[in-house]
Amino acid sequence: MAETLVLIPGLACTARLFEPQVAALGSERTIVVADHTRDDSIPAIAARILREAPERFAVAGLSMGGYIALEVMRQAPKRVARLALLDTSARPDSVAASQDRERLIALAEAGRFEDIHSKLWPRLVHPSRQADQDLQEIVLGMMRETGAEAYIRQQRAIMERADARPNLPGIEVPTLVLVGEGDVITPPEIAREIAEMIEWSSLVVVPESGHLSTLEQPERVTQALHLWLNKD
Repeated sequence: MAETLVLIPGLACTARLFEPQVAALGSERTIVVADHTRDDSIPAIAARILREAPERFAVAGLSMGGYIALEVMRQAPKRVARLALLDTSARPDSVAASQDRERLIALAEAGRFEDIHSKLWPRLVHPSRQADQDLQEIVLGMMRETGAEAYIRQQRAIMERADARPNLPGIEVPTLVLVGEGDVITPPEIAREIAEMIEWSSLVVVPESGHLSTLEQPERVTQALHLWLNKD
C-alpha cells in the first residue's frame, strides 16, 4: 500500500501551496498537509508532525517546509520512507537573512502585516509571473490565512534553525531535491549542495519558476513528485 504523503508548506503558506499536487496525486495515496503554525521552533514543529503522522510516511516540504522535513528526518529517520526538499536550504540563517526577518517581524508587530507581501512578492516568483494577479491573490490569501501571530512564530523558528548539512550524508531514503531555475531565495546552487551530499538523491531544476514552484509550474512539479513517489 502506498505510503501516506505529508506535505509541509513554506513560511506564510497554507495547504493552497500544494493544491495542484493534492488534486493530481490524491487518488494514489492519503495526503496530509501539516500544521506548522502553532510552535515557535523547528524541532517543536517537527515533533508535532511526528506525533500526528502515521508510523511510516513520505514527507515533502517547500522552503520552511524543507527545513522542517529535514528535522523530521533527523528526529525519526526510520519513520521516513521518502524525502522531498523543494526550493529550500540545509544551511542555517545568515546574519543578513536574520536581519531582514527582524525587519519583517517589526512590520507585523506594528500592525502593518499586509505591507510584508509587497516587499516579498518580487523575490517569490519568476520574473515572467510578476504580473500574474491570480497567483498574487493566492499568495496574499495564504498570508492572510496564516495571520501575523503565526507568521512571527514561523520567522523566529526559521531564524533559530540549525545547520542541517552535517546530517545530509546519513540520509538513505529516495530523496527529491527540486528548485526553480529562477529561485533567488534558495537558488539552484543551494539545491545542488544538498543533492551532492545525499547519495540517494535526484536533482530537478524547474524552468521558468521562482521560489513557489508548486504554484508557478504545478504540472512539472507534480510529475517530479509522482516519479519520486513511485521510485523503487
